[in-house]
Amino acid sequence: MMLQLSEAVHAKITALCQLGDDLVKTGKLESAKEQYVAALKLLPENHRDWEAATWIYVAIGDVHFRMANFEKAFKCFFNAVQCPKGLGNPFIHLRLGQLYYEQGSLENSADELTRAYMGAGMQIFMEDDPKYLDFLETKIEI
Repeated sequence: MMLQLSEAVHAKITALCQLGDDLVKTGKLESAKEQYVAALKLLPENHRDWEAATWIYVAIGDVHFRMANFEKAFKCFFNAVQCPKGLGNPFIHLRLGQLYYEQGSLENSADELTRAYMGAGMQIFMEDDPKYLDFLETKIEI
């Protein structure tokens, strides 16, 4: 069963996330993160039960990733994968794989990067440092 947010709460969350997205585009990452965190706080109790939590955690995690706050980014993506529609999302698996790589956890990295590749193909790797794809090519046939 998918839980539905009230229209008012959904509208506020969407507006905060849109503002966050606009701030990311202009490089104001810290301000963007504040908007996403405010959106997350609007979710009802057991916030990981809500689909909105999935994409809010992804947004916060991606800001941390861009700022090289890998530990905080990992926590966000680890939360996102446990939210509705998180498991199997190629972008979430890409970021988890990259973050495991940064932590030196190469077996977990290869597993997550493989999931990302299987879900979205090579294209998903193209916007990031080529070291992640280079690593994956040592683990699987691409």
